[in-house]
Amino acid sequence: MSISFAWPWLFGMLPLPWLLRRFVAPAQIGAALRVSHLPGGATSNWSRLQPRMTLRSLVAILAWLLLVAAAARPQLPGGEAVQPPGARGMMLAFDVSRSMATADLHLDGNSIRRIDAARSLADAFLARLNSNRGDRVGLVVFGAQAYLHTPLTYDSHAVRAALGSVEDGLAGQETALGDAIALAVKYLMRLPQEQRVLVLLTDGASTAGTLAPARAAWLAERNGVTIHAAGIGAPSALDEEALRSITAQTGGTYARAADGAALAAFFDSLDRIAPYIPKEIELPPRELYVWPLALACMLAMALAWRQKVRAA
Repeated sequence: MSISFAWPWLFGMLPLPWLLRRFVAPAQIGAALRVSHLPGGATSNWSRLQPRMTLRSLVAILAWLLLVAAAARPQLPGGEAVQPPGARGMMLAFDVSRSMATADLHLDGNSIRRIDAARSLADAFLARLNSNRGDRVGLVVFGAQAYLHTPLTYDSHAVRAALGSVEDGLAGQETALGDAIALAVKYLMRLPQEQRVLVLLTDGASTAGTLAPARAAWLAERNGVTIHAAGIGAPSALDEEALRSITAQTGGTYARAADGAALAAFFDSLDRIAPYIPKEIELPPRELYVWPLALACMLAMALAWRQKVRAA
């Protein structure tokens, strides 16, 4: 690695001491001694009165060179580093309408309510999130209205605890699908665009709310939010065409989870989502000015000490 200087123009100060000595007259301490005639032999010894390069001069010159070099900021290149795989900002939009209490899913050989199957598998998915990667996850619940239950956080355990407390009918009996998407987009917009992911779990068509699902999908697309959706339960109540359109428009995926195994497969596919792959970043340069500066100070102190000893 080669050393470079951040401010190389400061090397123009190197001849400054010589210029001062050459063009600035020394202070007159006393009257000058004027002689009209030099005694014999004085002419041959005149050279002794001329400035000579002494060890003290050499040390002073070296100290000045080091001081200017430090001011020019010598640096070593910082090199390149690769960040770990990019983090995700994942918002889970969880349908808690009354129909989620229907017990028509099978999981591990048992008949189970839709909300229980979705909650169990979502909890298992959150437990697998890699905290070292810096994933943030939040929870939106929706029925007749949509609510932010848990803001985006690095603490997946807090989201799992919140998810365990939700029940069907918590937000009303109907399904405000468009409002849930819009609310999740609102909070995901605070993250870098490459990290925004919405996981939508619902068992019905949009029957409430102020925003149509198509309009909410447009809002998500415009703000770089990728939507992955799972339609839970019997297809008769699902608006699968709308869900497919929403996910396709935002670059996500749709899966119909008619049973627990299909819902588990949907969550397994989410494990492989890593939409943000950062480029190599250049590390800041390593500053080296402290070394020539320290050496210059040491030389200056040595000169001052020597002068003090000679004057004593």
